[in-house]
Amino acid sequence: MKQIIFKAIPFQKKLVTLALESGVDAILTESAQADAVRALGRVTVLTPVELPTLPLDSKADEEAATAKLKTGQQVSLAKGWEIIPVENILAQATGLGLECESFDRAVLAAGILERGADMIVVLPEAAGDLKAIVAELKLSQGKIDLQRAVVTAIEPAGLGHRVCVDTISMLRRGQGMLVGNSSAFTFLVHAETESNPYVAARPFRVNAGAVHAYAVLPGDKTCYLEELSAGREVLIVGADGQTSLATVGRVKIEVRPMLKITAKVGEVSGQVFLQNAETIRVTGVDGTPISVVNLKPGDEILCRTDIAGRHFGMRIKEDIKEG
Repeated sequence: MKQIIFKAIPFQKKLVTLALESGVDAILTESAQADAVRALGRVTVLTPVELPTLPLDSKADEEAATAKLKTGQQVSLAKGWEIIPVENILAQATGLGLECESFDRAVLAAGILERGADMIVVLPEAAGDLKAIVAELKLSQGKIDLQRAVVTAIEPAGLGHRVCVDTISMLRRGQGMLVGNSSAFTFLVHAETESNPYVAARPFRVNAGAVHAYAVLPGDKTCYLEELSAGREVLIVGADGQTSLATVGRVKIEVRPMLKITAKVGEVSGQVFLQNAETIRVTGVDGTPISVVNLKPGDEILCRTDIAGRHFGMRIKEDIKEG
């Protein structure tokens, strides 16, 4: 994950406060202002000695920056850098920061050679873009492909331990988590964004399913729902395939009546066990949440198919069948 640093040179209290509220990883400031920054919040403070800013106006500048990085020192390149010399540096060393004066330059810096710079150094003139930069580079996880699945069966499954995942984020209609019996077939289980006459909405919550189920995580990993705990990051997925990060605030595991829901994408079939309650919803192909108590065979919902094979949540190549 990219490290986002705000360059508070010259020091301006209101801009440092904005940077801290936006969720930057560090503040770069003059040594004399380091304590003033620390007084505003718990954050890593860097000085120009620890992260020097170098020009990139010539081949000699490129070679000098590369040489410093190869010794293990981190450096930041002054704004105005161009892509080709940055590519040359990234191909040889790590620890590179790039100064960025706008949202577009920050996104560009994060994607050079597909891996991008290690540090995005946001300049004061881009302070208005800070929240958008942090959201794009630290929360967004790109887009994944979801498929239209046809529900083939909804069956009572007795009592079981189900997992409520309460995040520290407010989720929106169309968002939820990918959960399923198999890592190769997961269902977009909708967050509790909808209210009814009996229960208020809980937009921070995904009533995600049975303890044994797989949940899709950031970084192309999975875990069992039972393994989630406070502080862990989970992958939030929208009906449009856009993904983001959310941190788990708590997990509630309780015995509840369960349903087994089966769906098919083409000839591929998958299942998920969800609590039998009106507030539990899967996601329709248009992003509409559909309560499991109203779900019926023939309904189309959003699922994700993948290649089976996981070991401790990491993708492996192996002949495996899950059902």
